[in-house]
Amino acid sequence: MSNLAKYNNIFIETFEVTEEMLPGYKYQDTPAWDSVGHMTMIAALEDAFDIMMDTDDIIDFSSWEKGKEILQKYDVEIA
Repeated sequence: MSNLAKYNNIFIETFEVTEEMLPGYKYQDTPAWDSVGHMTMIAALEDAFDIMMDTDDIIDFSSWEKGKEILQKYDVEIA
């Protein structure tokens, strides 16, 4: 499975959205992306990519697009 597929699946499973909704998807676009959902997603990302994100990056992780940028800091390429 590609990194993009892993990344998308985490969003799809955590927030119960479709893949078509991901471009432009941001924090609190759905009730599921609240503070608890946010931390659930972060934990899933850290497990999937074997990383430990800094607190500032967790806070800045505000959209699907921004998340791809942040993951590059951890050498996770999302094409």
